[in-house]
Amino acid sequence: MRKIMTDAELKLWNELHAHRLMGLGFRGQFPIAGYIVDFACPGKKLFVEVDGSQHGDAGPAVADTVRTKRLEADGWTVLRFWSDDVIRDIDNVCQHIVIAAGLGAVD
Repeated sequence: MRKIMTDAELKLWNELHAHRLMGLGFRGQFPIAGYIVDFACPGKKLFVEVDGSQHGDAGPAVADTVRTKRLEADGWTVLRFWSDDVIRDIDNVCQHIVIAAGLGAVD
């Protein structure tokens, strides 16, 4: 678990915390089944990971796949976004999150 967020995580957290995104209740650095996820919305069983370039390497990519399958088996919906996408297109990232939460589209 990290205490300092990356720029991309901070940017997304500013959109998510305090129910700012369509009233969804997100928590940061949330423990699920022995893992710590970046942002979780327990009420919707949805979590969001913000991945840096290291997640494109073979080792981390395999670990991410194993973790995703495990948490999906527990009923969680997993959304992964590249850090660059969060920085460059936060509106589209938020739109995907709202749709995955079953709330339609952001106006």
